[in-house]
Amino acid sequence: MELSALSESIRNELDARTAARERGLAASRSAIRSCGNAIRALHRYETDGASELLAQAQSSVDEARAALADYGDLLHAGFVHDAEKELAEARITFALVTSQEVPGPEDLGIPSTAFLKGMAESVGELRRHILDLMRHGQLERCEELLGAMDDMYYVLVSMDYPDGITFGLRRLTDVARSIIERTRGDFTTSVVQS
Repeated sequence: MELSALSESIRNELDARTAARERGLAASRSAIRSCGNAIRALHRYETDGASELLAQAQSSVDEARAALADYGDLLHAGFVHDAEKELAEARITFALVTSQEVPGPEDLGIPSTAFLKGMAESVGELRRHILDLMRHGQLERCEELLGAMDDMYYVLVSMDYPDGITFGLRRLTDVARSIIERTRGDFTTSVVQS
């Protein structure tokens, strides 16, 4: 093959990879932004708005995965995983705050590692919600959510696999444990004061 034809072939391949990467990156950023806004809306008790934002986030994650389907190295470069983790965090938080069933990784179309990391990070969002509920005197609901946090922690701690497999889940599980312990202490103080 002539060098000019070879270089043109390589350039076309790299142009296609670059275009796919840009679409995947933009969709991942959009998903992360929608998830953050959904969680903020949820904390303001704007569940309809949060639900719409979660639908947008799901669509963006699906778009990112589709854009990179032919480029496994780009799909697994990290930015899509971050969007998937944020989607899991937002969807799990939404489900627990609104007393719905927690979706699984297959429901979200994401890998279990991203799902587990999102679950670990949802513990912090639940803490914030529980603190709001304590201020409003809704202690029974606080206890239910604290139980859900415990259940999630038991799932997380049972995933005793190397970091190369779980991508840092152990550290997030340790953080979740400390958040749960602080929340339990705050809740206990609130109950005693009541």
